[in-house]
Amino acid sequence: MTLNRLAGATALGFATLLGSTNALAATQVVTSLKPVELLVKAVATEDVKITTLVQPGASPHNYTMKPSQRRALENADVIFWVGPELETFLTRLLSSNEFQNRTYSLMHGEDIPEIATEDDHGGHDDEHAEHGHDHGDGEDPHIWLDPALALDMTKDIYKVLSQQEGADVAALDTNLKRFEQGLGSVESDITASLKPLADIDLFTYHNAFTRFAEHYGLKVKGILTLNPELSPGAGHIAEVQQKLQGANQPCLLTEPQFNRQWWRSITEGLDITFSTWDPLATDIETDRDGYIAFQQSLADAVLKCLPENAQ
Repeated sequence: MTLNRLAGATALGFATLLGSTNALAATQVVTSLKPVELLVKAVATEDVKITTLVQPGASPHNYTMKPSQRRALENADVIFWVGPELETFLTRLLSSNEFQNRTYSLMHGEDIPEIATEDDHGGHDDEHAEHGHDHGDGEDPHIWLDPALALDMTKDIYKVLSQQEGADVAALDTNLKRFEQGLGSVESDITASLKPLADIDLFTYHNAFTRFAEHYGLKVKGILTLNPELSPGAGHIAEVQQKLQGANQPCLLTEPQFNRQWWRSITEGLDITFSTWDPLATDIETDRDGYIAFQQSLADAVLKCLPENAQ
């Protein structure tokens, strides 16, 4: 009886140790923003554990990191961020020797490994090479809002994750193909649904909307603030008000991360349609289809600019 108990206890001990080893073997990923997390979720396998830094309702332009998030960075195998143009609070930290060898800028393609494959992704990589990772052209760092650039970002994430120890490359490959097909389908639907907005003049809180608008052929007539961390000057406010007054069916797209009081005073007395869109995907479910749902949510917000949909 004693020997049986000892054998059972030993077997249980080995099982516990094995379980702990498997848990420790999971790839620990830190993402700067929820939209980046959604792209990781789209391609990652179930054993990838993700921690996201910028919390719901906060802005990456002026975020203050918690001590627990610093510890998550220290324990991370992989860190994905857009780049220093956006997450300024991370720039100094991620450029240090402690983090730079496991940090990947999805805007600049810094340290993204190249993978020579013979399957369909070889074609993807060739196409991606043509872009030259020139997302960082000094204009708008909100690259995840353009579905074509978001797909490029996801391919980079795929490359990095496939290089991690114990990676299930076949599953990653399947996930990427599934995401690409789903994204292509929703992109087609959105393109068709947004055609009636071709003549509507859109105004946005800041330049986060530019990438999305350009991709779908929408007109951004004006931007309320050139720097979301600062209130706009009197001259810029006057210029925006003049544009609003002369615009065709003007619609202002606001963002939940920023104070709304001052833009209400700017637009007082003007005939304007309002809608709220969220470039940080705060209310989107964090799952494999999250990014696709996010793209649809952006389109739905813009569709509220149509007079028949205005509230």
